[in-house]
Amino acid sequence: MAPSPGTNNASLPTAALARVTGKKEAWTRIGARERGSLMTRCIDGVLGIANAWVAAASEAKGHAPGSVGAGEERLSGPLVTARYLRLLAESLRAGGRPRLGPVTNAPGRRARVRVFPLTMLDRLTYPGLTADVWLSPGAEPTQGRIYHAPEQGGGEVALVLGAGNVSSIPPLDALGQLAIEGRVCIVKMNPVNAYLRPFFETAFAPLIEPGFLAFVDGEGPVGAALCANPAIDTVHLTGSAATHDRIVWGATPDERTRRRALLDPVLTKPVTSELGAVTPVIVVPGRWTPHEIAFQARHVASMITHNASFNCNAAQLLVVAREWPQRAAFVDAVRTALARTPERRAYYPGSRARYERFREQYPAAQSLTPGADGNVPWTLIDDVAPDPAELLLCEEAFCGLLGVVALDSPHGADPAKFMDAAIPFVNQDVAGTLSCALLIDPRTERAIRDHLATRLSDLRYGAIGINVWPGIVFALGATSWGAFPGHRLDDIGSGIGVVHNALMLDHPERSVAHAPFRITPTPPWFADHQNLDALAKKALAFEARPRWWRYPSLAASALRG
Repeated sequence: MAPSPGTNNASLPTAALARVTGKKEAWTRIGARERGSLMTRCIDGVLGIANAWVAAASEAKGHAPGSVGAGEERLSGPLVTARYLRLLAESLRAGGRPRLGPVTNAPGRRARVRVFPLTMLDRLTYPGLTADVWLSPGAEPTQGRIYHAPEQGGGEVALVLGAGNVSSIPPLDALGQLAIEGRVCIVKMNPVNAYLRPFFETAFAPLIEPGFLAFVDGEGPVGAALCANPAIDTVHLTGSAATHDRIVWGATPDERTRRRALLDPVLTKPVTSELGAVTPVIVVPGRWTPHEIAFQARHVASMITHNASFNCNAAQLLVVAREWPQRAAFVDAVRTALARTPERRAYYPGSRARYERFREQYPAAQSLTPGADGNVPWTLIDDVAPDPAELLLCEEAFCGLLGVVALDSPHGADPAKFMDAAIPFVNQDVAGTLSCALLIDPRTERAIRDHLATRLSDLRYGAIGINVWPGIVFALGATSWGAFPGHRLDDIGSGIGVVHNALMLDHPERSVAHAPFRITPTPPWFADHQNLDALAKKALAFEARPRWWRYPSLAASALRG
């Protein structure tokens, strides 16, 4: 059995904080190469406890051993973590200035930096996938700020308030604080996945034993006490905007309203955050083949059902052209793909209540699965009005819902004109700026290439996936992950700041991934993958230490998907 979540030794946060605080100056004296060696040692730790980590997470989420869900846990937990550790180690060995791919010009005086693929093994392992980090307008592609213009002082302590949904988020957020921001770190685990703390303490012992990192348990009051502790210099959290506002602006609605009006936050320390969004999937009209319709329907369904839809980047809104001749066929194919996808345990607290609230708002919603044993059924809500007051447009559901918005156009299904309407719509009327997907067939993409490039620069999202789920931007590690710049503490939206960014670019604005319209073999995030857990085991070993001799076995396993 996994350890019980939420267990708390009341003295632990104080003791752990004192230990980490006492090492903040020592961390500033450790050079980049030595930090890189510590990251490499942690890779061995992750590999050593990966099976136990996956077993505990699978038990908590209701996945049978060897199932697609267990494979998801291995990929989104140990694999993503080991890959990030490897990339950080490589960056640190390069003194904070690792090799970048080509730097090209993007619209709006932006530099566009290729961060994936960088090696031949990257190209072979993820054929056709590319990822670029777009920098802020006018910024140069400088890297590793703290290693080349270190700030004076005796070090800082970061508090990370961990997410409860994806198991790699707490360690990745902590590693970024240590390696990129130069701060020692204490992580307060979310009670939902506090059962992972013992595994993290084993995996990250090379950082924990010297006192540079600590993981602690506790409910909300423990987090609040840590935020208020004078030893904490900065706070980072992954969660909801409501949680952020309780921490920053006060515990009650009246207090939050009063303090916001006065711009008088309870928490006056620097706060960064990743807070989710309503994730749109923009479907550019074109002439799709039946195979393309079926593939992209499976793709969209997987964007919803991955991790039981408890992802901040889960698809929530399908944005289509009403005049697209294939609109009904595609929506029907998505409906079928969702209906064929097995339900998942609704492990995240409050999901059933959220689901019922949305169902009350949309009585015509179609439950495509039975919702057995307390599961939340996959549900499609067709013909949602393109109105910012619509609940599906203004609030993240986090419970397996997909709404379909059909935009009218006097220009019919013209793809360029559709983008001219769809991009302002999602920018202005859909809540959040964390991530979005855009599906466009290769024939249409070639026909409107220049227009697409211009309109892409107008999309105000921190992560954009072209023909790929934006969760891949999260997983790559070399890409930045976070809201589009511009949110304020009193209007937090999807948050402030970015994480990941393993190549240590100093001025990331957004990351854009691009994949072929039909990816082969079956992508590992697809819910109907036939060999995922076996593939995930090989992929974990490969990502931890990429070697040519590992590739044939990995490829053979992928082909069985």
